[in-house]
Amino acid sequence: MIITEFLITSLIVVLLPGTGVIYTISTGLFQGARASIFAAIGCTAGIIPALIACILGLAAIIHTSAIVFQIIKFIGVAYLLYLAWGMWKETGALALEDNKSKTDLLGISVKGFLINILNPKLSLFFLAFLPQFVPVQADAPVINMLALGGVFMVMTLIVFILYGLLANSVSVYIVSSPNLMKYVQRTFAATFAILGAKLALSER
Repeated sequence: MIITEFLITSLIVVLLPGTGVIYTISTGLFQGARASIFAAIGCTAGIIPALIACILGLAAIIHTSAIVFQIIKFIGVAYLLYLAWGMWKETGALALEDNKSKTDLLGISVKGFLINILNPKLSLFFLAFLPQFVPVQADAPVINMLALGGVFMVMTLIVFILYGLLANSVSVYIVSSPNLMKYVQRTFAATFAILGAKLALSER
C-alpha cells in the first residue's frame, strides 16, 4: 500500500511542469531527440545531490539556515535568468539548424544537472517527501530512502525522455515557420525568467 502511494505521488510530482520539464521540452524542440535524452539524463542526475543531502541531513541545515538557503536560491535564480537570456537571443530557423548540427551533448546534460542542483527546494522536498514512505519499523531506513530515491529518479528519467521525444516529434511544424519558432523560443525564455522570479520571491 505504501509503495503504491509512493508511486502515484511520485508520478504526479514528476509530471508537473517544472524547470527540468521545461528545459527538456525546449531541448527536444530546438536541438533534437538525442539532445533531449541527454537533457533528461542531466536533470535526473541533478536529483542525486539533493537525495544525498536529504539522507545525510544536510537538507535540515538548509531548512534552518536562512543564509545558506538564500545563497543557493539566488545562484539558482541567476542561472535560470542566464538560460532565459540565452534562449531569448536565439532566433530564426538557421540558428535551429546550427544547434542541431553542433550539439554539445555533455553541455546539455551539465545544464540540466545545474538546474536541479541549484534549486534548494529539491533537497527540502526530499526531506519532507521520502520519510513519509519509510516504515517506522524499517531495519535500514537509509537503504529504504535510497531505494525510493532511485525509483523516483527512474520515473523522472522515463517521463522526461518521453516529454523530450514528444516535443521533438512536433518540432518539424515549428521549423517550417520561422515566426512561430521565434515566438516559441521567446515563450520558453519568458517561462525560465518567470520560474527564476518565482524562486527569487519564494520564502521557502
